[in-house]
Amino acid sequence: MGGRPSCALSERQQQRLSGRVDALLGDFLPRYRAQLAASKLPRVREHRGPLSQLRGRPPRWQPVFCVLRGDGRLEWFGRQEDFERGARPLGSAVLTGYRLLTSQPDYLRLLDALGPGCPEGRAGEDPDALLEVPVRCPLFLEHPFRRHLCFSAPTREAQRAWRLALQGGIRLRGTVLQRSQAPAARAFLDAVRLHRQQQGHFGDDDVTLGSDAEVLAAVLMRELLPALRARTPPSLPGAGRARAWAWTELLGAVHAAVLARVSARLRAFQPEKDELLAALERTIRADLDHTLQLRARAAGRLRAGVQGLLESCLRREVDAQLPRVTRTLLRTVEAATAAVRALLARGVERLCGRLRQDPSGARLRREVHAFGEMPWDPELMQACYREAERAKGPLGQLVAPFGFLGTQSLVFGAQDLAQQLLADAVATFLQLADQALTTGLACDQAARQLEKVGGRVLKKFESDSGSGRRAFVRGWALSVFLPFVLRRLEASRGQELPEIEGDVLAVGGQALTTQGIYEDVIREVLLARIDRDEETEPQRERGACPTQPGPGAQVQPPCALPPSGTFRS
Repeated sequence: MGGRPSCALSERQQQRLSGRVDALLGDFLPRYRAQLAASKLPRVREHRGPLSQLRGRPPRWQPVFCVLRGDGRLEWFGRQEDFERGARPLGSAVLTGYRLLTSQPDYLRLLDALGPGCPEGRAGEDPDALLEVPVRCPLFLEHPFRRHLCFSAPTREAQRAWRLALQGGIRLRGTVLQRSQAPAARAFLDAVRLHRQQQGHFGDDDVTLGSDAEVLAAVLMRELLPALRARTPPSLPGAGRARAWAWTELLGAVHAAVLARVSARLRAFQPEKDELLAALERTIRADLDHTLQLRARAAGRLRAGVQGLLESCLRREVDAQLPRVTRTLLRTVEAATAAVRALLARGVERLCGRLRQDPSGARLRREVHAFGEMPWDPELMQACYREAERAKGPLGQLVAPFGFLGTQSLVFGAQDLAQQLLADAVATFLQLADQALTTGLACDQAARQLEKVGGRVLKKFESDSGSGRRAFVRGWALSVFLPFVLRRLEASRGQELPEIEGDVLAVGGQALTTQGIYEDVIREVLLARIDRDEETEPQRERGACPTQPGPGAQVQPPCALPPSGTFRS
């Protein structure tokens, strides 16, 4: 199962997919334009090593040399020498949307559930012999729309290292839009949400993982999937798991064609996007106060019109569950940030201890470099990431009644926050330490200076993590409840929103729309309830972040790699 298309699509199929992509973009781009008018990529540590891959025609297990790039792209070569001399890889795949399985029985059960057109009870018959051969250290990368990637590591230790690295790459690729603070990224996500609401999908889910082109490709693939299943070619080979494998190859070919078309259309849209953003600066910014006054007046009229229905919906269906959801969100992110604080405290303690034990310049440089690499070390960060992952099941059950299916995105968000908080704290520590240490200080004096710096950084961490936790809870609680409330109000109103006065639209252009102001009204009411619930949360529920790490947060010396990017200090 390589990364290159093995199921060629006919010219007619290509034209049909192009037509569907054009139809999707024709509906989506006007919304994107409106959201643009209204409105730092991290890295993974490069990982490389020998694996076995199931590939070829007929497929068989073959040795490969795999490289996970810092941008979350996986490449594989025939030999290590091919990689070192700069040869082209045999295949590559960006990790957006993949799910990693390290259990062969779990993967075979997944194939059992996939096979389209297989009569009930035949899923386990006539399986591909290679898939049945026991694999000691498997690494199966499964994707809902792309061909699967099947690897095997030589040892358990190598499998664990690859598992941590691949999980980091999957998260990196998936949260590129969520991590961005650019207005264009916010506008894009809002436009996707509005497009899906028009299609009847009000609940948030994981469809927004990935880049803009990958998100739109996933949206269209979900729309195409029922028709693809109904028209599954009878020529798909095999039965049961072998047929399921062939199905993933077919899906991969369709997805590749859709993604290429979407990417081309978005590239063509880029000049118009730049012009829209520039026009926003010229029109809105020049008379911002007047525009905001007009918007506030329009919001007041809309609020008066929906207040009764909104309050009824909130009291009947939201208020009883809101405290449980916000409390669970808070505990999730608190557990992750507490693990980060413990890791940071242990790192400072270790650095000061090494300075007292061995003040040699070379050793100190190595220790400082290792300290700076903590946020990017998947082994060290695993304890922090695991705290967020533990909440996935309980959170999923709690928010599913509201139509929220984005728990993986939520977990990724908590993990991203943990990594960013540590990266900020480490950068601040190194900057302050550089200012505090001078060549004339003795080792004990230098260690005491570092301890003082560490104390200042930990205090700043408490402040930063408090702000980060609050923003996390508010943002994800809105993601859970806002689409649900909008859907309920849509069903209750049974009519279109009245258009707001023309002078608002004339001044604001596309930046002000009735729908946008209406959603802002609902958002403000929900945020007030979320904040009120947070304020009434008993102080004992919050607790203080522990200064000592748990059993899984012990600091190990990381491999040294140069940090990339600049972080807030």
